[in-house]
Amino acid sequence: MPDVRLASPQGRWILFTTVLGSGMTLLDSTVVNVALPRIGEDLDADLAALQWTVNAYLVTLAGLILLGGALGDRFGRRRVFVVGVLWFAAASLLCGIAPNEGVLIAARALQGAGGALLTPGSLALIQASFHPDDRGRAVGLWSGLGGIGAAVGPFLGGWLVDGPGWRWVFLINVPLALLCAPVALRHVPESSGGPAEGRFDVVGAALGAVALALVTYALIGAGDGSPLVVVSAVAGLAAAVGFVLVEKRRPGPMMPLEIFASRQFSAVNGVTLCVYAAFGGFFFLAALQLQVVVGWSALAAGTALLPTTALMLLLSARSGELADRIGPRLPLTVGPLLCAAGVLMMLRVGPGASYAADVLPALLVLGLGMVALVAPLTASVLASVHVARAGLASGVNNAAARAAGLLAVAALPLLAGMGPEAFRQPERFDAAFDRAMLLCAGILVIGALLAAATVRRPAPGCRRPECRTHGSVAVPPLEADPRRGSSIA
Repeated sequence: MPDVRLASPQGRWILFTTVLGSGMTLLDSTVVNVALPRIGEDLDADLAALQWTVNAYLVTLAGLILLGGALGDRFGRRRVFVVGVLWFAAASLLCGIAPNEGVLIAARALQGAGGALLTPGSLALIQASFHPDDRGRAVGLWSGLGGIGAAVGPFLGGWLVDGPGWRWVFLINVPLALLCAPVALRHVPESSGGPAEGRFDVVGAALGAVALALVTYALIGAGDGSPLVVVSAVAGLAAAVGFVLVEKRRPGPMMPLEIFASRQFSAVNGVTLCVYAAFGGFFFLAALQLQVVVGWSALAAGTALLPTTALMLLLSARSGELADRIGPRLPLTVGPLLCAAGVLMMLRVGPGASYAADVLPALLVLGLGMVALVAPLTASVLASVHVARAGLASGVNNAAARAAGLLAVAALPLLAGMGPEAFRQPERFDAAFDRAMLLCAGILVIGALLAAATVRRPAPGCRRPECRTHGSVAVPPLEADPRRGSSIA
């Protein structure tokens, strides 16, 4: 049984290194969007390249995150965590020195693979190291401090872009990793699962990542009408079918399909796909809108987006408590509707927009909607499966949210009629942004209707979330199975 106490020096070091490690990935998920216009100018990249700068990272992270948890169970959670930290740092260095868009996109894909090792490992180490009496408080501190890192991200990203340059958005990860890895090796105890827990599904992970990559390529390139786009779409769908067949027949699948036999689990993941597709598209385009159309600096644009994260940090725990009392159905219905209203309010944001009158009210309404829905969403996911599969259910839900975000970033510019040079043409971008916001609002309304029709109150005594405080706007929190110390059960 793990016996490290939170108040001990070792306990503080474990918390420090896991927060620092997960903080790098949370930071990266929020700073890159702010840097996109400057990356496009410096590398003479078109909109498709900027989409891939975001999506190359998400493809490998979403496709491999379930495998990352299983690798930690097999080879040691501390070992895989440290490998992930160093891998992430090396890929970040390559991003920071990339001479052209092709190298940057490839490095971003490598960065996502490192994040897939690092992200589940940070929470798994807390679960596997701390005494049961301290575990809940340690998880709460981990999620809260990590959320602060997510909140700082847009501000820090804007400051770096306007100051030392966009390359430092990536290079800043290198010294953080060089601090994190030695502390982990010195102070974090090693742990692993049994042989049955260490099975992993390389074929399934590869097929999942390939399917996401090919479908994303087809969506981003669909405006060209190239035969290669059609081939990519067909191949992507074939890889997705292959993924389902492998997971259905494999003895130890990465994603056991029978978990979807729970109608509640399937329904809540449907809501997840809707809301996080809208969030992914919104935050990708909003950072561009504020700089390309409104004319703000990267620092101003990044700082402008802080209210959503700040509201989640301040109110997510209370939202979870409210949902425990009244059930998740109402919050999961009202939350997306509030988010849709906030997104529609962004239609007022154009040339000469005022922050206080136009931008801030929209972000406050959006943030309140996110506060209302994120904690109940996680609780519903955990309550819809047997407690033994809580970690797996959370991992699937987290991966689904990332996949939804990357597909939205690929598809929204196409659906909104943005051309390759749209971000260099403020009037055209503004018009397309308005169309994209209408689409995001529509997706959120669909999510609200799905929640109203399908979500039910969980049974008494079901598993409750341990990550009560949450600050990431990109994905729902990961949850672990406390009995195993793995965030991907």
